[in-house]
Amino acid sequence: MSPITNWRKSSYSGEESDCVEVGISPDLVGVRDTKDRDGGTLVFGQPTWGRFLAAVKAERFR
Repeated sequence: MSPITNWRKSSYSGEESDCVEVGISPDLVGVRDTKDRDGGTLVFGQPTWGRFLAAVKAERFR
């Protein structure tokens, strides 16, 4: 598996530091806390992350 790179946070966060970052690799997606980057990373397979994003966009978590 490839390492997770290209970490970024939402442009909606502005200069705030209390948000999350998302990083990608060809087969994985990682999510970590911007304030504690070494504190742990949630890791998901690309298909699982895609289904999660589709559910968010469909407003299934309201």
